[in-house]
Amino acid sequence: MVLKGKPLLLGSLIFSCLPPCKTWLLLSAMILRPLQPHGISFFLKNSRTEASHKMILLNNSQKLLALYKSLARSIPESLKVYGSVYHISHGNPFNLEVLVDSWPEYQTVIIRPQKQEKTDDMDLYTNVYRIFSKEPQKSQEVLKNCEIINWKQMLQIQGFQESLGEGIRVAAFSNSVKVEHSRAILFITEDILNLDASNKSKFGRWAETGRPDVEFESKTPNFKYAQLDVSHSGLVNDRWQRGKNERSLRYVKRCIEALPTACVLGPEGIPVSWATMDPSCEVGMGYSMETYRRKGKMRQVLLQFTKYLSQNNIPFYLSVPEFNEAGCRSVRQSGFFEATCEWHQWTCYPQNLVPF
Repeated sequence: MVLKGKPLLLGSLIFSCLPPCKTWLLLSAMILRPLQPHGISFFLKNSRTEASHKMILLNNSQKLLALYKSLARSIPESLKVYGSVYHISHGNPFNLEVLVDSWPEYQTVIIRPQKQEKTDDMDLYTNVYRIFSKEPQKSQEVLKNCEIINWKQMLQIQGFQESLGEGIRVAAFSNSVKVEHSRAILFITEDILNLDASNKSKFGRWAETGRPDVEFESKTPNFKYAQLDVSHSGLVNDRWQRGKNERSLRYVKRCIEALPTACVLGPEGIPVSWATMDPSCEVGMGYSMETYRRKGKMRQVLLQFTKYLSQNNIPFYLSVPEFNEAGCRSVRQSGFFEATCEWHQWTCYPQNLVPF
């Protein structure tokens, strides 16, 4: 009874009956056993800390819809990523993927091309990363990770938060990459601020959902409102400020084939004014042939195009360089107004691929 009430005495009696070497082995086992779970726990804790620097791939439709609805609450700052998620959820024609730093509570979202798309180290039209962060000042640790951004390629990072810039520059510097920053005025409409965050909008072609603008065609009988055809790709590429090369031509063809477009066809059946959309729902490449400028053709294209997009619950916005006063005026006349944030792009060049 005395021994049962005093386990320490029992232990001392056992040890006193054993040779010194076996006593040491038994002591070691007793000391280490209670520490073992704590050692495992410590190791796992460190593993979770390291994993926290990695991003989570969202490829589940329900999670993408939840993210889409969440991003809607941060418009206009989240519009670049919000629009990308829309197209990813509607066929994903540009093979993009969505990364978040954690789920379901997240701070940073990155849209990037899937691995099979990133085959050309100098393709600035494909190697595009679109970012939104609730804490942009803390994004540099995520951006430094070469598993997330391929800093060995020429690439572009786009977003509507200027405060992302510092993290991008620090991450680029740590990877010996040169960065050029450009900005523009971001234009949106009232519809964008009241978007219905749903992935159930029907994504149709003009032939399916669009109707001829009877009023437009009655006033201008020699002109017809339509969508661009892939055969117009060369025309669009040659007049796009960022185009005029083989890589841009491939990109223009892809946009026309897969995404909504709009144009006004002239008397000869050739587009005289047009606009396209990119994989993040940005309306762009807008152009009017010189003969038809200052005649309201671009305004007519934008009015009808945005009307269609709104009816089909497709997000849209556009950007215009501040120095382009004529472009800003035309956009404002089409029902757009300046957003509370700006359009930003960081073009990144690795040392061995700097073009100048």
